[in-house]
This record gives sequence, C-alpha cells and structure tokens, in this order.
Amino acid sequence: MRNKKRITQLLRSGRPKSGWVNVPPTRASTYVFKTVADWKDTRARRDLERLPSYGARGNDTGHALEDALVELEQGYRCFLFPTGQAAIAATLLAFLKPGDHLLLSDAVYEPVRNFCKHQLAGFGIEYSFYAPDGSDINSQLRPNTRVLYVEAPGTMTYDMVDLPQIAKLVAGRDLVIVADNTWGSGWLYQPLMLGADISVMATTKYVGGHSDVMMGAAVANKRTWQALQKSVVGLGQTTSPDDAFLALRGLRTMPLRLKAHGEGALKVAKWLSTRPEIRHVFFPELESDTNHELWKKYCSGSNGLVSFELQREHSRDAVERMIDALSMFGLGASWGGFESLVIPADLASTRVLSDWSQRGVVVRLHIGLEDSDDLIEDLDQAFKTLHL
Repeated sequence: MRNKKRITQLLRSGRPKSGWVNVPPTRASTYVFKTVADWKDTRARRDLERLPSYGARGNDTGHALEDALVELEQGYRCFLFPTGQAAIAATLLAFLKPGDHLLLSDAVYEPVRNFCKHQLAGFGIEYSFYAPDGSDINSQLRPNTRVLYVEAPGTMTYDMVDLPQIAKLVAGRDLVIVADNTWGSGWLYQPLMLGADISVMATTKYVGGHSDVMMGAAVANKRTWQALQKSVVGLGQTTSPDDAFLALRGLRTMPLRLKAHGEGALKVAKWLSTRPEIRHVFFPELESDTNHELWKKYCSGSNGLVSFELQREHSRDAVERMIDALSMFGLGASWGGFESLVIPADLASTRVLSDWSQRGVVVRLHIGLEDSDDLIEDLDQAFKTLHL
C-alpha cells in the first residue's frame, strides 16, 4: 500500500466480487464436489493453492479477511487462529524442533514465556532472552538458533528494536524472524516491510476493536508460508466465520479508531508526566521516551497503550487501592477495544535480564474512545488515594 492511499485501499481489500460490501458469514463444515475427479484435483492442489475443500481449511468469510490482512501487512499468505496466542504457538512450532534454539525479547508477552517454559522446553527446544532494545542479539545468537522472536514495541514498556538492522545482522543464517505485531496491527507498524518473515497479531485487539472477538492471525512472506501452513493444518487451527466477519468489519474503521486512541493516549501521557506520584511514563511518542527515535523512524502513529511507574514510596497495596478507585477504567485483560482499561504489572517476576525489584509499581492503561478529559479527571481523583 502506498501511504497516501492506504486507508482507501484498506476499505476495499478483501471485498468480494459478488456485490456484497462485506462477505456474509459462511457457516459451513462440508464442501461437496461434483465428481471424484474434482475432489482429487482439489486435494492435489490445496497445499499450494487456497481452494474450498473443507471448513477447517477456511471459508469465504475467512478468506476475505486473510486477503485484507495480507494487503495490510504486505505479505504473501495469511492464516487465522482462534486466539493470538494460538497464532504464536503454531508459528513457533512450525519452525522449531528438538535441539533448536529460540531467541526472544525480554519484553515479550507473558503467555509466550509460559509456552516456552511449559511446552517448548518439554519438547527439547531451548530458549533464551535478549535485551528489549536488541543491543545484545549478536552475542545471544547460537549455532542452533532457528527463530528470532521480535516484539516491537514490547509489552508494558514499549521497547523498540531496529528491525532492519537486526535483519541485516542475521542475514545468511538459517533462521526465521517472527514479529508480534499486535501493537501496530499492520497499520502503525509493518514488520514484514522491515525484514521480518512472519507477522503475528491478536486480531482480538485493534482489528476487532469492540471487545467481542477472539482471534489471531499470522501473515507470512513467500519463503515461510508453506511451512507455516503445514503447522496450521496439522494442529487443526481454524476460526469461526462469524468472528472473521466481525474482524473484517472492524478492520474497515481501524485507522480512524487508532488515530483517536493515539491522540487520547498522548494527552493522558503528557498529563501523567506532570504528576509527582509518577517516576516514569512509558509511551514512545513522548520525546522523553528512550524509544522515541526508533518509534518515529518506523511507526506511523501510536495506539492507546500507556504505562507508568510510580514512585517507590507508593506500595503495591496503595497502588491497588488507587486502581480500585478508578470509575472509568475497567480492570481487565486485553486492550484494543473502545473502552479504557487498567491493570497492575509485575515486571519483577517476568523480566529475566533486568532487575525490577527495586523499581516502583508499574500500571498499564489502555486509553479508549472516551473523552480524554474525563479519563484525566478520573485518574486525578484516584491518585489522591495514594496520599491518604
């Protein structure tokens, strides 16, 4: 997509030729062939071509969403999953076998850590972490490293890496670069254009946008899509046509929603930066953020995620009381919907390369589509409980 036409093309990508503006949900499991010859021909070609053959291999609604995401991410083939975590797990299993090594960011999504610990390690697959800014990747690579996992911006602290430089660093090695692109959702950040082989995302978040869809997606380049497809089919990964319909509908308004989320989050982040209770605000659009320059270079905007570290004098109990005092922020997992959310983070128990035990409590906000002045007013009254 050329930048000046991206939003126009997004509104038209994945559109059917039948006349419907959006593909209606195709609720079906069995596809019936006219002849044995047709059935045999489809089975012979379906590993290289996307053909209707059985519900588990997709349907018209899912295919339309896949086409739109391929165009958005500038990839080659897309596969849909019931959750973002399923997309990540199936992708990693497509390229890792016993004796291989996975190198991943220390800012990675916590369920990925758990998958490494509880599943990959049990399969005899090694894993280790590199610094969230990517500065030590070269020294952390091993001869058996087969997957380099990138998450930029990273979970909770929104760390950026120089992905094109990393791609140059590992060029010629027998490995695959997988990027978690849930933060950017293909609109704000395009890892395939920067050197990654596969972009995975939880379309539950900004693609769906209304907190009513569970889904993941992986968009692969031409070099990796066939291996990924084998993993998808072998693990029985599929998704509901109704969810695909909702995600496709949400995709059409995602640029407008992201713009509103980003503008609101920037206003809240600037306000948070003035508060004496706060030691540090994590939001890469702020010029004071250490990730600002890379964000400015590789991202086209911000979303609604803002985290902040409180001064050490504020105990976790006090911070939890402050969170309970909020009336406009729901306490819940996920993000990317229209509503504002809050959760406390525990980086001391997850990060392995840096010591967060002597840092203040970190809180993550998702700034929804409410008026940002109302959200700031709510935060202001909740902060007063820290001084009681």
